[in-house]
Amino acid sequence: MDPLMAVLCLLPLYPASHCPNPGISVGAVRTGSRFGLGDKVRYRCSSNLVLTGSAERECQDDGVWSGTEAICRQPYSYDFPEDVAPALGTSFSHLLATTNPIQQKKKNLGRKIQIQRSGHLNLYLLLDASQSVSKDDFEIFKDSASRMVDRIFSFEIKVSVAIITFASKPKIIMSVLEDRSRDVTEVENSLRNINYKDHENGTGTNIYEALHAVYIMMNNQMNRPHMNPGAWQEIRHAIILLTDGKSNMGGSPKVAVDNIKEVLNINQKRKDYLDIYAIGVGSLHVDWKELNNLGSKKDGERHAFILKDVQALSQVFEHMLDVSQLTDPICGVGNMSANASAQERTPWHVTIKPKSQETCRGALISDQWVLTAAHCFRNAEDRTLWRVSVGDPNFQGSKEFQIEEAVISPGFNVFSKKSQGIPEFYGDDIALLKLTQKVKMSTHARPICLPCTVGANLALRKLPGSTCRDHEKELLNQVSIPAHFVALNGDKLNINLKTGSEWTNCVKVVLKDKTTFPNLTDVREVVTDQFLCSGTQGDDSPCKGESGGAVFLERRLRFFQVGLVSWGLYNPCGGSSKNSRKPAPHGKVPRDFHINLFRLQPWLRQHLEGILNFVPL
Repeated sequence: MDPLMAVLCLLPLYPASHCPNPGISVGAVRTGSRFGLGDKVRYRCSSNLVLTGSAERECQDDGVWSGTEAICRQPYSYDFPEDVAPALGTSFSHLLATTNPIQQKKKNLGRKIQIQRSGHLNLYLLLDASQSVSKDDFEIFKDSASRMVDRIFSFEIKVSVAIITFASKPKIIMSVLEDRSRDVTEVENSLRNINYKDHENGTGTNIYEALHAVYIMMNNQMNRPHMNPGAWQEIRHAIILLTDGKSNMGGSPKVAVDNIKEVLNINQKRKDYLDIYAIGVGSLHVDWKELNNLGSKKDGERHAFILKDVQALSQVFEHMLDVSQLTDPICGVGNMSANASAQERTPWHVTIKPKSQETCRGALISDQWVLTAAHCFRNAEDRTLWRVSVGDPNFQGSKEFQIEEAVISPGFNVFSKKSQGIPEFYGDDIALLKLTQKVKMSTHARPICLPCTVGANLALRKLPGSTCRDHEKELLNQVSIPAHFVALNGDKLNINLKTGSEWTNCVKVVLKDKTTFPNLTDVREVVTDQFLCSGTQGDDSPCKGESGGAVFLERRLRFFQVGLVSWGLYNPCGGSSKNSRKPAPHGKVPRDFHINLFRLQPWLRQHLEGILNFVPL
């Protein structure tokens, strides 16, 4: 079911207008045509449409209308992620940016979740388990909540999570007062183990009591003996209510909301310290009016939505996250939103432009170092002419950097086995580049996680004391591992890295390629254990010019580089267009080989000591 899209009919402004014309959506009727300071406009919907947003809006001192745009829509209709994301992103997104008490809020700052590492967020998850919500939809609520929790914790921020299920009465599964509320594993286990039948004897839907349970929790936290009043004032609070909105007992939820606002001292200056979101997910017949009443009403924002499935919610939630203000180089953070640019999805990806040579790729591994392939520099020229392009070339934040230092593995010698009849050998095909300046972190420029580092250990959520071997078991734990590399045009392409018996089968093809290796008898003379193998059925093959780029995979909503593109048996971009990949012709079997970073650990540790912190081998 499609949402009824809002179309604004803009009228000429009165000369003395203090606020812009607030418009009228399709199906709406507006009373009030004056837009001066203190003037109010009111909306209602015609026919059988329901109103979402604010029924009344007031022109304020700053020239902005109070509340949320009024939209009339069909009673049973879904929001599409691409439509919801901007609206939701301008609201919930403020939360983590403002968890930093010393950050100055810029005027007209878009209210995205601008992730910061300081401050604290209390996240309250309220899951409707009443009879009007089916067991299947309740499972969707659980899955949705788990995904949201997983993504929030992936940023390594300070967050406490409360979980409350409710029907006629609420049940507190987890409180923000508990230590385990700050442990993502404990939170996810609690969500996973919630039983829909806990409320099978409750016939009603008591949203008031669910919100009142949040109020009691807040009050108890505020009155803890060790709670500093100043620290309490700086905690941000977000309530996410997953419901169909059909409250039918307990009285008006607004009373509970008013109590919550009182305990948090919510006023005009502190309105950013509380956000209440009412979200329906799944095949629910939502009471839109009630859902709309439950959500916060903030200037220019929406807090009430219904989405078709968990995937839609994940996309919306992802769009709400903004790491542009995250200035410390936390690794492996990519934007997973469908609306993100290619560079935002892989912000570590850089282009290396040596003079008179094929362009290579590389990956930011810190705010000043790039990891790439040694063979990009086999014909060394004046390095003062080389450039490393960081960020999206189509975005004003992109920048070219000069190279201060190039560290090329001394073991790399492409002609070292020529006397054995092997025309080219790519062992130790690894290099590090130090940029002349540090890269400013942004959504378009951020390092990837290198395994066996403390940063990767945190991102993998492994215990302190974990080893490099533990990381390898976690990341390369199958005989065929889905992974990615970045194409010439910035697209993220797919491969499957082979290990164990699958690796043996993968590399056998090299022996059969008599054009490249006419006299080869031992494949391990060419493909040593330094290499990961890909290029089997369904894999994309890297092109010439993509050498040195990261071979990476996703774990726990973060990205880890396990290899780098080195060499292959077939170049799919051999034609006139480098962005047009062609399948291998009959008789030519593609195989691609990537330096395995787990096998080059001693070299990496030697040259990155003090740049990155490594875990024990």
